[in-house]
Amino acid sequence: MPAQSMDELVALCKRRGFIFPASDIYGGLQGVYDYGPLGVELKNNLKAAWWRAIVYQRDDVEGLDSAILTNRQVLHYSGHEDTFADPLVDCRACKSRWRADHLDGRCPRCGSDDLTEPRPFNLMFRTAIGPVDDGSAFAYLRPETAQSIFTNFKHVLDSTSRRPPFGIAQIGKAFRNEITPRNFIFRVREFEQMELEFFVEPGTDEDWHETWVQARLDWWQDQGVNPNNLQLYHVPGDELAHYSKATVDIMYSFPHGVEELEGIANRTDFDLGSHTRGQPELSIDAEVMPNADSTARLATPDQASGKWTVPYVIEPSAGVDRGVLALLNEAYRVEELDNGRRRTVLGLKPHLAPIKAAVIPLKRNHEGIVAKARDIKQSLQALGLGRVLYEHTGNIGKGYRRHDEVGTPFCVTVDFQTIEEDDTVTVRDRDTMDQCRIAVSDLPAYLSERL
Repeated sequence: MPAQSMDELVALCKRRGFIFPASDIYGGLQGVYDYGPLGVELKNNLKAAWWRAIVYQRDDVEGLDSAILTNRQVLHYSGHEDTFADPLVDCRACKSRWRADHLDGRCPRCGSDDLTEPRPFNLMFRTAIGPVDDGSAFAYLRPETAQSIFTNFKHVLDSTSRRPPFGIAQIGKAFRNEITPRNFIFRVREFEQMELEFFVEPGTDEDWHETWVQARLDWWQDQGVNPNNLQLYHVPGDELAHYSKATVDIMYSFPHGVEELEGIANRTDFDLGSHTRGQPELSIDAEVMPNADSTARLATPDQASGKWTVPYVIEPSAGVDRGVLALLNEAYRVEELDNGRRRTVLGLKPHLAPIKAAVIPLKRNHEGIVAKARDIKQSLQALGLGRVLYEHTGNIGKGYRRHDEVGTPFCVTVDFQTIEEDDTVTVRDRDTMDQCRIAVSDLPAYLSERL
């Protein structure tokens, strides 16, 4: 059976070292989490899978890793300073604070209708630049990774000789001062994004939008997400962001309800048009703020006519943390065994599993078995498949159960037969619990093929 509630996933994450509350020994920090020994592996594996699919397996995408600190003008001309705010109300009775657009006129906590008038609440964090914090020099912690892709557009063009259609991909931290962080790592104040800005010629944008919606839907299924738990939401016109011509959200059935996993937006020429110099000389379709400060023309020339065109942008944008939560929920299951017992399993795809294989000595105090197990562990680790763990608990049954629970695809047991008879080991499959004897010399090929 799958997880019955978010509480089951939260308990597993803390117990097995996936995710911890940040600053927990001092009472925590709302909306901020730390990834533990297994969580950081799962998170890195998810990011690596995205990077392979978006950058390595395509010939039309370049990568970027930009700064978190962002010049104020970037977020001024992008519209964030004016629009990146939520309407906020306070309950005078219980002193709680809520988004006005999430209320029906009463406080969700105490039921009072004695609420303040809505007022804007800026979602961006800012920090002082320089030694004196007098408010005159500051930068923002970026609320998204996209804007630095747009401001680096010309640098990438000049250094790679790219021309549309092509994309710039980035994975990185973003920060939003959420009023009410909730649902574990679904909505938090510090998070990571996997974003692609794919630049296309105007007029081809609708076809490219459809192409990327299908590509991203297929990718999530390749990561092990059941298609029955995914649905597409075509955002209606009155709900679209100000820059969007069309947006399709990939929705997932999280433990707390159906919510957005990834959004794919047609942002038109709004972004490059907002940040480019010489706006009056360019035929910009989107309504943009006049920009007298930019020093770069963010457009591409037509080789035949010499006319400059501001590309449209298709943006697939996914939250890493939401992706981790979805994968944990998909993989979590509790199975009834023949002996009347239960086992908890994380059926993660092997390429996502935090630990690829565990090497377990039958006796942890037997010098020969331990030495052999350590040698096998080192040889498997050298294959570069991911983390291989030497498991020294000395209890095979408990070791198997622990690795079922954290998603380890294979357990390799070294015993007396290994060192005294035929140099074979027992390999146990997580999903089927089947065991077979494999020659140590064949073990690298056996695991490489399956991982």
